[in-house]
Amino acid sequence: MICRRLALVLATAIAAGAPPAHAVVGGATSQDVRGARASTLRVETSRGELCSGAAIAPELVLTAAHCLMGGGAVSVVSLDPRFRTRRHAVVAVLPHPTFVPGTTPRTQPGTDLAMLRLAAPLPTDIVPVTLGGGLWQGESVSMAGFGLSIENNKNTARRLRETRLVNAGNYTTQNTVKVAVDAEGRGESPGAGACRGDSGGPVLRGDIRSRDLVGIVSWSSGPLNSRERRICGGFTAITPIAEHRSWISETAARLLAMGPNPRQLEPQPPSAGYSWWFSR
Repeated sequence: MICRRLALVLATAIAAGAPPAHAVVGGATSQDVRGARASTLRVETSRGELCSGAAIAPELVLTAAHCLMGGGAVSVVSLDPRFRTRRHAVVAVLPHPTFVPGTTPRTQPGTDLAMLRLAAPLPTDIVPVTLGGGLWQGESVSMAGFGLSIENNKNTARRLRETRLVNAGNYTTQNTVKVAVDAEGRGESPGAGACRGDSGGPVLRGDIRSRDLVGIVSWSSGPLNSRERRICGGFTAITPIAEHRSWISETAARLLAMGPNPRQLEPQPPSAGYSWWFSR
């Protein structure tokens, strides 16, 4: 269990409106060809939403459901071995059936996961991650994303960055997430963590070269001891993979069975009312 003080801090942050995590503050620019570049993707919508995602198969990307709340066409960007961008069309989107759109974790219940089906397989230099097991408190993890490195500077987004964090335990509001913190700041002082643009980014067990996916970034909040209100560099909330392996596996199989024409699959709207749609 997460410590009582940390739980109180998080409750306060969420009540104040902790936003979804869209970039890595306090992290390092990814430069390793076999590192985060090989599995972390940029997810963009035609309405200006920026998120991150994890390749879990040549034609499938796992991301955060809240990234798709605004609708619009979705595309995915990968980096080649020279870190040049390549854009890939998305033909189908499926959020987790329990997800309900909201503006804060408290008003956004359900599982913050969504899966994207690409029009064609990703290039062979992209190496999909595998679904890992559960996380334990105190475990070291790595995260990567395309978000902001400076909280109030939008120009710092769209560059792949990575950092190491420590899993501090569970936190439950409308759903249960894992909360990771900077190893030194521990969520009390500014440190590394998710920021705007990192939502949907992969959380990997151990080193950034790992292909063991244990979570997807959902939201973030600032540190406890800050003179100004922050939304980054304190706590990184992670939707754990282990609890949702069945949905991921079943959804992957269903999307891969669609064939070349996505419209041949009859859409089944999630119970939460979030629209399943296919791109035109």
